[in-house]
Amino acid sequence: MSIRLPTDEPVGTLEVVHRFRGPMPTGVTVSHRGRIFISFPRWGDEVPATVVELRRGRELPYPDLRRNTPSGNDDPAAFVSVQSVVVDPADRLWAVDTGSPMFAPTVPGGPKLVRIDLGTDTVEQVITFPPDVVLPTSYLNDVRFDLRRGVAGLAYLTDSADGAPNAVIVVDLATGASWRRLNDHPSTKAQPLSEFRPVVEGRPFMVRPVDGPAQPVGVGADGIAISADGTRLYYCALASRRWYSVATDALADPALGADEVAATVIDEGDKGGGADGLESDDAGRLYLTNYEHNAVLRRLPDGSYETVLHDPRLLWPDTLSVATDRHLYVIANQVHRQPPFNRGRDLRRKPYALVRTRIDAGPVLLRP
Repeated sequence: MSIRLPTDEPVGTLEVVHRFRGPMPTGVTVSHRGRIFISFPRWGDEVPATVVELRRGRELPYPDLRRNTPSGNDDPAAFVSVQSVVVDPADRLWAVDTGSPMFAPTVPGGPKLVRIDLGTDTVEQVITFPPDVVLPTSYLNDVRFDLRRGVAGLAYLTDSADGAPNAVIVVDLATGASWRRLNDHPSTKAQPLSEFRPVVEGRPFMVRPVDGPAQPVGVGADGIAISADGTRLYYCALASRRWYSVATDALADPALGADEVAATVIDEGDKGGGADGLESDDAGRLYLTNYEHNAVLRRLPDGSYETVLHDPRLLWPDTLSVATDRHLYVIANQVHRQPPFNRGRDLRRKPYALVRTRIDAGPVLLRP
């Protein structure tokens, strides 16, 4: 007689929205009318289009194939390597182009923030960055918006560069002007291995080259979320157990000194493990992926935490997106199984997944 051993119990109801059998996705966002967009950074997979729209189960280049076919890493008129896509409070799509395929050094013209009108499916604005804002070592990761500030609103982005200065970047959407904040500040940097040793699928998560010793992952400010009232911006390093927030009033004022901005940083404490994505909802709650435990957590306004999802299919939950359909969307993409973390062996097993779960709230829409 065989005896079955007990296993983990799943938490929450996970619905698979789409299975990816090609390149590995990272970003997801959902328009106010239910259109779903996905980003595929160029990290080594064959990527026909770095931004797609999901239509009837198909992954279609968005807005078209030409926009997804750059002439080089400095092409301001095409997507080079898009890490994130985000629908803003006015229901416009923004793409965060790292300009850094295979994590190559950036050159002006490549890193950019691109706005697409979802009514016409045309690019309406391209914001590039000066080299003192997006550095040659920079890796733009994710973005959040407050359209109430200034003439056309502000965007906040994370620079998550591995082993290089990390920061929060602020963009004036009316003028395209941008500035770095919390540059190389302790809150934006990865924790050393002596303080944080992440374990995924039972193995320490480290960079493991084909030849040479394993090294800690040094990815800094990655996940980002804005509070429901727009007063605080939350962020966390990929390689850290802690997360932080900073006053958006301080970020928004380019005249403030670095120390004045840093004085508004709050250590939000231990977030329960390694997190890649952050998100917020209009009920004042904050969501955190937990790649060590195949889970998504939620912090309530009273400071307590609860588990929204825990499921063995959530192999490296990456980007989070709260949609107006009152679902939380999650990309699960097996980041930790990529060759750089496994002595050159690709241990990923397709398909990757886009999943969602019902929540009793909608997205944070900071608009006039």
